[in-house]
Amino acid sequence: MTSSAAFPLMMAGAGARVRVVALRGGAGLDKRMTEMGLNVGAELVVRQHQGGGVVVMRGETRFALGGGMAHKIMVAPVASA
Repeated sequence: MTSSAAFPLMMAGAGARVRVVALRGGAGLDKRMTEMGLNVGAELVVRQHQGGGVVVMRGETRFALGGGMAHKIMVAPVASA
């Protein structure tokens, strides 16, 4: 997976399977995301865009992220098996 394929989570369409490849928000965002289990390497499914934010799932857990946070989370598409 190359960083050139990475894009902000906010740009992923509903239903997209993506993997977190980088967090671009500094130590605070990194700590917050790690505490929620959304660290680098985590596979997410975008459920919907809601207002200025996005709802994602990791396993059976849903997370609602604000637009500012979603723009700082860099993801890459997960290849279909």
